[in-house]
Amino acid sequence: MEKESVVKFIKTDDIADKVKALFGAEKEHLAKNLPNAIIEHVGGTSIPGSISKGDLDINIRVQPEDFERTMEILTTLYKAHRADSWPEGFACFKDVPRNLDIQLTIIGSFGDYFVTQREYLKNHPEVVSELNTLKEQFEGKDEREYGNAKGKFFEHLNSIIIPSQNIND
Repeated sequence: MEKESVVKFIKTDDIADKVKALFGAEKEHLAKNLPNAIIEHVGGTSIPGSISKGDLDINIRVQPEDFERTMEILTTLYKAHRADSWPEGFACFKDVPRNLDIQLTIIGSFGDYFVTQREYLKNHPEVVSELNTLKEQFEGKDEREYGNAKGKFFEHLNSIIIPSQNIND
């Protein structure tokens, strides 16, 4: 029987210096290996006033012609995460010991929304407050249930902040 994983949150302001140092070091390392990539700190720890699980999320954004090679390089640096469910133009990696998640996206693709979300949340503290309230409801509870609720929250947020792509164009 699989052990249930529970969610624990921390105020990101309490770990900001630690996360900033880890991001700086990781960005420097990644930039040496990925000179054409845009490397961004995203996720909960990039939003002042938020609460998060304390993990560092990095979004690596590349042009379509650089995606496959970047994915190959990242595979040598990190463990692929949920590779069987990656949509086209997206890849996800983990470094569990350092509590680090990497999302690789093609600039302008359907999955390239992490920076847009971050900027929106930085400029809308009332939405950060809503997200914090949602997270607090799952403190100490099942991580999968939290993930589902968070996914719905961001699906709704994306429907508001990201221009829809008209499939008839």
